[in-house]
Amino acid sequence: MSGPEHEFQAAIAAAGLTPPETINADGAIHRFSTNGKAGDDSGWYVLYLDGIAAGAFGCWRAQLQSTWCAKADNAMTPTERDAHRGRMAAMKAQRDADQAHRHQQARQAAAVILEKAGPARSHDYLTRKGIQPHGVKFNGTQLLIPMRDAAGTLHSLQSIGQDGEKRFHPGGRTTGCYFAIGRPNGTLIVTEGFATGASIHEATGQAVAVAFNAGNLQPVAVELHAKYPALKIIIAADDDWQSDGNPGKAKAHAAALAVAGLIALPQFGNGRQEKATDFNDLHQLAGLDAVRRCIDAATAPEPAATGNAGAVGGADRQAGCQKVPGDARDIEAVEPLAGGRE
Repeated sequence: MSGPEHEFQAAIAAAGLTPPETINADGAIHRFSTNGKAGDDSGWYVLYLDGIAAGAFGCWRAQLQSTWCAKADNAMTPTERDAHRGRMAAMKAQRDADQAHRHQQARQAAAVILEKAGPARSHDYLTRKGIQPHGVKFNGTQLLIPMRDAAGTLHSLQSIGQDGEKRFHPGGRTTGCYFAIGRPNGTLIVTEGFATGASIHEATGQAVAVAFNAGNLQPVAVELHAKYPALKIIIAADDDWQSDGNPGKAKAHAAALAVAGLIALPQFGNGRQEKATDFNDLHQLAGLDAVRRCIDAATAPEPAATGNAGAVGGADRQAGCQKVPGDARDIEAVEPLAGGRE
């Protein structure tokens, strides 16, 4: 392969994706594996060669998208620029249509899988994490956790194997989708993982929305704040204290700011284990009372992130927090969160 196809392929690789071995420059959307694994089709690309060679590519799983053109915008004539922008708009329409089709297929497949599954009663993952199933399903080997939007529409599933490996159903929408545990009664807690959410609910009795990853905390919080504007929202962060930039804390901080909510972090005290990062870890190390105290100690986020320290404000505390006065509004109970478990 040479010429524009080779340059386009190199651009895909430069974006951190595994490019397809062959590029079809026919102006149609094509899927490919972005991680080099057989059966993966989360990557997509479109490439035109007529006129100025141009294309677009991305990965649904990584929520990445980019464009490429053989000629810089400032080197184009006005006519070429207009033609290029029209082509970019056509590529976006193709991508959006393909995404909508993938989402529809995933919704239908997830519904069939969930219908065939039974209630989870025991599973190695539940035992290892010390939590109850809270309404998740079981297909004989894996836990199946429904992912729904604020209207209750099922969009996808997360599966968890006996060894704890987590996977999302291919092609399903994840942004803004969550799994709900409990009935809101004045407070709603948004957190990352299912085990973390289960520990928080078991410790506090409060409703929890499991957002599945740090990047989805803010979309879920914003969706639920729009639906339940009277509820106090607490973002229960993972404290990724050993990771650059502490993404768990940083994303939780942004989510709390977006909904004028509070943020809570697990406190492990002195002698903290390297892999102790979330509220399920705290549950297993120090018990549910320690989890509850940290949630009760939730505080308003500061206007700017405060660095990589574990505690809000940077204080080193003993495992289990002292209560900090918060916005304890007395709000009547509302309906269960869409698609959740009371």
